[in-house]
Amino acid sequence: MKQITAIVKPFKLEDVREALAEVGVTGLTVTEVKGFGRQKGHTELYRGAEYVVDFLPKMKVEVVVNEGDVERCIEAIVNSARTGKIGDGKIFVTGVERIVRIRTGEENENAV
Repeated sequence: MKQITAIVKPFKLEDVREALAEVGVTGLTVTEVKGFGRQKGHTELYRGAEYVVDFLPKMKVEVVVNEGDVERCIEAIVNSARTGKIGDGKIFVTGVERIVRIRTGEENENAV
């Protein structure tokens, strides 16, 4: 089992969710996060005063899938989240050692 974590622009969240559903992902977790990479921050104007926004709003999407589904999920995320501009985000893939469904006690593939 693998966990795919994608950091995407907030307005791309619904596109990513739909693309993952189309490739068979039945559940995901979404978290509002802030951060920066090469995009860095930007300057905004508020009540006539300029200030720097160091951390930009992003959405973190997490899914756990069978190893055979990883490439299909990555392709779906990339195709749906890409704008071609800086700050489109990143995808991280990590191994999952064990999964337990709390309600039933099912484990691993049966628990996803």
